[in-house]
Amino acid sequence: MQRYIILRVAQGILAIFIISTITFALARVSGDPLNVLLPEEASEEQIELTKKEWGLDKPIHMQYLLYLGKLFQGDMGEALAWPNSTAGELILERLPNTIKLSALALIVSAIIAFPIGVLVAIKKDTPFDYGGKLFAILGQSAPSFAVGLILMWIFAVQLDIFPTSGSGGIEYMILPAVALGYYNVAALMRLTRSSMLEVLDTEYVKLARIKGVPEWKVIWKHCFRNAFIVPLTYFGLIGAVLITGSVVIETVFAWPGLGALVIDAILFRDYVVVQAVVLLFAAVFVIINIMVDVLYAYIDPRIRYT
Repeated sequence: MQRYIILRVAQGILAIFIISTITFALARVSGDPLNVLLPEEASEEQIELTKKEWGLDKPIHMQYLLYLGKLFQGDMGEALAWPNSTAGELILERLPNTIKLSALALIVSAIIAFPIGVLVAIKKDTPFDYGGKLFAILGQSAPSFAVGLILMWIFAVQLDIFPTSGSGGIEYMILPAVALGYYNVAALMRLTRSSMLEVLDTEYVKLARIKGVPEWKVIWKHCFRNAFIVPLTYFGLIGAVLITGSVVIETVFAWPGLGALVIDAILFRDYVVVQAVVLLFAAVFVIINIMVDVLYAYIDPRIRYT
């Protein structure tokens, strides 16, 4: 087991290293950061001094080595477009907003997916089953930004129930959370449906019905409790997807999270912040995947040897 964990951690570190290398290269082909740091009328002397100050006068491989050295020390660098702020400070400031939005989106996904998954399993091959499948397919097919704009037009512009954008209380989070979580409804619903169908055919469920146990108790106490195990293991991956996939939704709803931060950093050609946020996203995704893999290995020892 220890060997398996070490191997998975090593693979995760290698993945983060590769991602950091690709991000470092792509960030520098997006444009010259001097256009952000200096006015158009800057003199050659100012340009050279600024290059030296930010290490832009060094060869690209030296810049990368310096970047890795600072990264190992926990220093993500100073933001170019945000004066007197480091990339780490900006991330710590925005991270709680992204976590809150992702957590609410996860709750929304569960509230929608589990009841529908149970219903379509009970009503297999009926209009309810086909309608549930159609609802799930629409969730996976529709881009999240389109869902967000539709929700905004209906519930914010036409009905004036929720605000269109910005940050504040829970009312500011409802629409972006629904738009962000709707995509994951399909996967959770299908896992719930397939698990429920397996449990519904088991002997102890048939025995409970023969004994005269109320149907609602059979479904929710005996069936759903056991069927819940499979979709529950998918929750960890969904959490990572929601955090890393919040970029578009945060931009649409002007939600001040990491997604909006990385979009602003790209627009301002602040490659330091772009690198830091992308690296954080990669680390979150890799860490959650490792945790899920280790959990699977504890549950099923056969996985350790595959």
